[in-house]
Amino acid sequence: MEKKIVVAGHISVDMTPVFQGSKKKSLSQILCPGKLIRTGDMVVYSGGVVSNTGLALHKMGANVHLAGKIGNDALGEMMLAMMKQHGTEKDLIIDDAVSTSYTIVIAPPGIDRVFLHGPGGNDTFVADDLKEELLDGAALVHFGYPPLMRKMYENDGAELVKLCKRVHEKGAAMSLDLAAVDPDSPEGLVDWKKLLTCVLPEVDFFVPSMEELCFMLDRPRYESWIERAGDGDVTEILDLENDIRPLASQAIDLGVKVLMLKCGAQGMYYQTAGTDLISKIPPAVELKVEDWADKSGFQKSFIPSRVLSGTGAGDSSIGCFLYSMLHGYPVERCIQLAAAQGASCVEEVDTLSGLHTLPELEAKIAAGWKTRE
Repeated sequence: MEKKIVVAGHISVDMTPVFQGSKKKSLSQILCPGKLIRTGDMVVYSGGVVSNTGLALHKMGANVHLAGKIGNDALGEMMLAMMKQHGTEKDLIIDDAVSTSYTIVIAPPGIDRVFLHGPGGNDTFVADDLKEELLDGAALVHFGYPPLMRKMYENDGAELVKLCKRVHEKGAAMSLDLAAVDPDSPEGLVDWKKLLTCVLPEVDFFVPSMEELCFMLDRPRYESWIERAGDGDVTEILDLENDIRPLASQAIDLGVKVLMLKCGAQGMYYQTAGTDLISKIPPAVELKVEDWADKSGFQKSFIPSRVLSGTGAGDSSIGCFLYSMLHGYPVERCIQLAAAQGASCVEEVDTLSGLHTLPELEAKIAAGWKTRE
């Protein structure tokens, strides 16, 4: 029987204009003031961690329940309709007092994305929105995007800590993803290092991106990355020994048990705590301690057959990582499969069409799927 997974947190209606092929290398070369930019159709789909990671897990065959807060409005009706197509709408939280969140995703092929975001009901999400009956019998709860959810980052993340403790009290493991922070927004003023110091000891699986984590834990280092990258992608200039490992070690020192760092097109880095901490991960996930304690390494990205959009690639990778873990794979294989799922995702414009089951991914890898040099 498939272990029960709850994916909770940020949800939004995402709208992505399809960009035509371009030789431009940076977003600033495309989005010039006063310029008319011809695009293709507008692709409308459900977004946020609840949709992206949740539906990725659903497509892989997981027993997954999706809990995000939406409004009783036109966008909320769209969200319900999209979730009903997958049979995953029953645990959504409908609140008449809020509006439904939206995101406009600017994602030209081969260039990292830009998001125009209205938070809506996500700002009001609290720990008690996860009902007891939803958590009953869950092996894992994955929560995403607290930087885009006001109640979750206020008061040094007290509500997020409360949520993590509730999950552990119900016997489930806790997984956490982050989101990029707009420095000019209210969340840009949060003391994120202090917040993570409070939250991370309550987290079993931590799966942020390099940029997100560096912004929060080491702002001067992050700003130096931005300067080094210029108009290019920050992840392309990162060095394993001087940039990635030191940041990962900071997260482990704060109490993280298992860390998966998304490093953009380069790949993924993983690092785990020692036996004492790994053995404290709730037994509901049935983790083999010897396969997960004191591990580290870098998994290079697999080369996709084409790149149409990066939207959802990180979230689908996380879903694959967690699903592989729940199926008893060692950490190295989980990371490899996660990287393969991320590469599959970018081959299509939407977040689901390119995804594969675990056996399909394993077959592609066994057939000699090449990774970046």
